[in-house]
Amino acid sequence: MTLAKEELSSQALRRMSAGLDFGDWTIKEKIALSCNILAAEGHSETLAGQITVRQDDGTFLTTPLARGFDELDADDIIRIDDQLQVLEGRGVPNPAIRFHLWVYRQRPDVNCIIHTHPPFVSTLSMTGQPLEVAHMDATPFHDDCAFLAEWPGLPIADDEGEIISNALGSKRSILLVNHGFLAATASVEETLYLSVLIERAARNQLQAMAAYGTLKRLDPALAKESHDFLLSSSIVRASFAMFARRVLRQRQRA
Repeated sequence: MTLAKEELSSQALRRMSAGLDFGDWTIKEKIALSCNILAAEGHSETLAGQITVRQDDGTFLTTPLARGFDELDADDIIRIDDQLQVLEGRGVPNPAIRFHLWVYRQRPDVNCIIHTHPPFVSTLSMTGQPLEVAHMDATPFHDDCAFLAEWPGLPIADDEGEIISNALGSKRSILLVNHGFLAATASVEETLYLSVLIERAARNQLQAMAAYGTLKRLDPALAKESHDFLLSSSIVRASFAMFARRVLRQRQRA
């Protein structure tokens, strides 16, 4: 008997939900692991880049400025209020976190934001072209990656926060021209997952453009089908756990 793709997809997701190792980390450990993963993926070349996580009490967890993503662990995470005042921990937050706050105010569904300037996203942002969905691995961004076509300036004031949050709208990510990207979702795992994928999607797009000049875009209906599957909870959590185990192994070897 031949089963429909929808039934096979549902079966696969049920098996993954019951049989995969998703890890068991505290929220601070997830933040530190996310930073370590981003560093391993080339996202942490300078002080630029932030991760924030909204807490139930209206405070936010983040990392202290001037600590490399590769050197952070859970004990380094600080708690701040919506005025960027430190409530727990040592250090000061990155002042650019101010524009995260605008996103949180407009998006009650968002609990974690990551913003970095990785090499390929930064290069694509310099072309003035949006991220294109021309490969299966890029389908998590199908109709889900906004595009800000003009750089509003250094994002440490309220004007830039308003512009970026409005441009993001209801989408999970945004490519920022002459700048980098932002991912904003309900969980640390999903935000980190998209942050890894967008850099790889930008790399593939630039390489394809250099090799041929034009891209063969995916059929929108098929791209949506893949988008929904690759953003399922099991895929997202299993991917985060795989990335985390990888950096933990690297740390053990060091």
